[in-house]
Amino acid sequence: MERKYNKQPKLHIKKGDKVRVIAGNEKGREGMITKVVIEKQRAIVEGLNKVTKHIKPNAQNNLGGIEEIEASIHISNLMVIDPATGQPRRTGKKRNAQGKLERYFKQHTSVKK
Repeated sequence: MERKYNKQPKLHIKKGDKVRVIAGNEKGREGMITKVVIEKQRAIVEGLNKVTKHIKPNAQNNLGGIEEIEASIHISNLMVIDPATGQPRRTGKKRNAQGKLERYFKQHTSVKK
């Protein structure tokens, strides 16, 4: 169902979450989210997905040079780590007693064959 007023999608991650990368070159590594770009559904994770950027000389930086920065990672490649167990978990949203939406971690259940 489309949201009526605020058209930005609700995401399963937010700034300050500890996440594990589940796909891509950084698969298996963990870090904290420093910024979330809602429009592009991407997040910048501290210390991961480093790229080099060439900086032109300017008034603040007379020499210029090459700088390493963190590039964004798509949120579908990130999984939130449950602080209680230390393992990555899927998340859901439900209403608490006051009627406010809050995030919870879903429990892992193994399927027996």
